[in-house]
Amino acid sequence: MTSLLPNDKRIKVAVMGAGAVGCYYGGMLARAGHEVVLITRPQHVEAIERDGLRMETKTFDEHVRLAASTDPSSVQSAQLVLFCVKSTDTESAGAQIRPHLAPDALVLCLQNGVDNADRLRSVLPQHAVAAAVVYVATEMAGPGHVRHHGRGELVIEPSSASEAVAQALIGAGVPTEISGNVRGALWAKLILNCAYNAVSAITQLPYGKTVQGEGVKDVMRDVVAECLAVAQADGVQVPGDVDAAIRKIAETMPSQFSSTAQDLARGKRSEIDYLNGLIVRRGEALGIATPANRVLWALVKLMEKRAS
Repeated sequence: MTSLLPNDKRIKVAVMGAGAVGCYYGGMLARAGHEVVLITRPQHVEAIERDGLRMETKTFDEHVRLAASTDPSSVQSAQLVLFCVKSTDTESAGAQIRPHLAPDALVLCLQNGVDNADRLRSVLPQHAVAAAVVYVATEMAGPGHVRHHGRGELVIEPSSASEAVAQALIGAGVPTEISGNVRGALWAKLILNCAYNAVSAITQLPYGKTVQGEGVKDVMRDVVAECLAVAQADGVQVPGDVDAAIRKIAETMPSQFSSTAQDLARGKRSEIDYLNGLIVRRGEALGIATPANRVLWALVKLMEKRAS
């Protein structure tokens, strides 16, 4: 593909743990002319090396040429590392890339949950890590094939490199905002995930169908109320209209299955401990009852055990 950018505007990007989210954002940057390597599973590397990354989106369906590897040392010399591993692997994956990080690299944490950036800072230099909030519906539809169902915005934490990174992302067609309240935005995203992910996983239904279930909106309302009570007790300022955001998910991503549903369908361990499970733990610590979140967390944990 012909580069859309002059040489001095290109950045080198590595995507650590390139599943659906990482392939989407890495692919968008590569499509815009940036030098990108996806660090991913062998079946994806083989397909990408042969055919390129297939990006099936709402507006285009293309094979995008970019590099792919299974080796974490491929982050070497990258100016931007999109960190997309599962929450369960945060510290171990951070330790894998640490010896190979360039001194000026920014590691942008594109993970579910609210504490991954802090956990990552325990194994990487503090200044190297910035949190981000991800609003995108994607799935891996096959080896080297990412399918985009909707949205794609990022909200990122201020850092010395955030402005340049935001401009690169915006230029690649990724709406990006820098916010001083990323903690609050992460909690807002966490609440969305707590409302939808477990219900989608337990039923194996997409968002649009889950909300049509009898009593499901009441369950989600209880979950959200508990999350907001825990956030308030924890001193978190959750921005925006949470109820409107909850409604918007089903309207804008009706065919999307949650990442938790996708994990369970594949017999993989999910991130439920860092979603509803985190609300349960923080609620216990702060003296806030979270029965609705506890039920959803416990049921998903039971389904994980059945699948293992």
